[in-house]
Amino acid sequence: MYKVLVMDGVAEEGLVPLRREEDIEVVIGRKMTEDELVEIIPEYDALIVRSATRVTRRVIEAGVNLQVIGRAGVGVDNIDLEAATTRGILVVNAPDGNTIAATEHTIAMMLALARNIPQAVARLKEGVWDKKAFLGVELRDKTLGIIGLGRIGSSVAKRAQALEMNVIAYDPYIIEEKASTLAVELVSLEELFRRSDFITVHLPKTKESYHMIDERAFAMMKDGVRIINCARGGIIDEDALYQAMLSGKVAGAALDVFEKEPCTDSPLFSLPNFIATPHLGASTREAQLHVALDVAEEIVAALRGKLVKNTVNIPSINPQVLSAVRPYLGLAEKLGKLQAQLVTGRIRKIEVIYSGELAKQEVSPITTAVVKGLLDPILQQTVNFVNAPVLAKNRGIQVFQAVDGEAEGYTSLITVKVYSDKVEKSVAGTLFGKEDPRIVMVDGYRIDVVPRGYILYVPHIDKPRIIGPVGLLIGEHNINIAAMQVGRKQIGGRAVMMLSVDAPVPEETLAEIARIDGVLDVKMVHL
Repeated sequence: MYKVLVMDGVAEEGLVPLRREEDIEVVIGRKMTEDELVEIIPEYDALIVRSATRVTRRVIEAGVNLQVIGRAGVGVDNIDLEAATTRGILVVNAPDGNTIAATEHTIAMMLALARNIPQAVARLKEGVWDKKAFLGVELRDKTLGIIGLGRIGSSVAKRAQALEMNVIAYDPYIIEEKASTLAVELVSLEELFRRSDFITVHLPKTKESYHMIDERAFAMMKDGVRIINCARGGIIDEDALYQAMLSGKVAGAALDVFEKEPCTDSPLFSLPNFIATPHLGASTREAQLHVALDVAEEIVAALRGKLVKNTVNIPSINPQVLSAVRPYLGLAEKLGKLQAQLVTGRIRKIEVIYSGELAKQEVSPITTAVVKGLLDPILQQTVNFVNAPVLAKNRGIQVFQAVDGEAEGYTSLITVKVYSDKVEKSVAGTLFGKEDPRIVMVDGYRIDVVPRGYILYVPHIDKPRIIGPVGLLIGEHNINIAAMQVGRKQIGGRAVMMLSVDAPVPEETLAEIARIDGVLDVKMVHL
């Protein structure tokens, strides 16, 4: 049985994907201190949180059975990603479930800011009818500057255009073609500050984005600019914002998030042109259900050992991309595992080359599968899709991937070259059909081997009385040969023999094979 701990009041309806699995037990946790969570976490295989529970390094290190941590939402500021990645624990989130909720809240805040709605409501409830005090501005023909043109930023852009606003955006990770499909003009951050009447932020909080909007940024802006932040607290320097609002540089600001939360006491609250909400961007019934469903489905996939879509500590994978590369993941892992057992010496570099149709795909997940397969037999710790790149880097192993249009007669081909301080070795594999993996080349020698079970690898000189004696020695130990392949480049030169056998060949027999005249090496491989 798998046990999943669910914290922070995640929507019960969203836990259906977990509850329908017979071998998954769902436990609803109460609010806990770090010490309390550390005490109970060892018995759980998965943990689901929202924003309230902090998943610290102590919690992660105590979670000896933890395989996956799910964040029912987008931001993962409350999860120690470095600790999780090092331990090989997958961290997943639900980036799509609250897109509409956050978008609509941003538009609501912008309209409320433009028309002074919260202030007018408060005044009216005090018994004062004061139309003149709340003169607003229209959004039509105003320039909206969007910082971050991801899912939510793009969604805000569409709705702003429907309000007849001019939309410009800053996002160093978005290409011009993507922006043009949204009819959005990409500009530099400085130009966005100078041109915008309204500025809205849609970025994660990182070292680069922390206090991105500071005193210097406000100085570049138009007099009377209005600021909205429904993303993450800390992107706007709140002290600098307060001064800019006092001076009149900023005509109004609307924040849904703060650098320190919960925030109930801030100098900003004293300003009449400041409005705020208590981190309500994702707080709709629909969003809470959607993010819970999304993360629950990801938890099930992770516990089943499947590659999941919305990962935070490995690159997220588009479903279409995942569908195209998924059949090759097993083959790639076997190629890495084969190399781990063939290469001698300290590994310095791994190079993965993609040819044919695969060269047109996003192949990073396949490269990770190769690294996972190579490190798994070598290291005395869990190696998976999460920590494989980190473990390779920590050991000074460089990993490169490249594409080559030619597939040498195959629809697609994966070539894995490994360089150590002693040897350089190359293996290649492909799929016959959709699910028939084959090793088709070793060090340039063509072969056709199913990467499964026990395989005897025997490089030798191409001459008589090699194959027979090898087979005879194996047979003497009552070990059946299931298949045999020999690859050579020229008569009388070097050649490679690979035999699929039904059981491991004993060490003493391997030693006898190595003594056969013409045999250059012998290795027992298990795939």
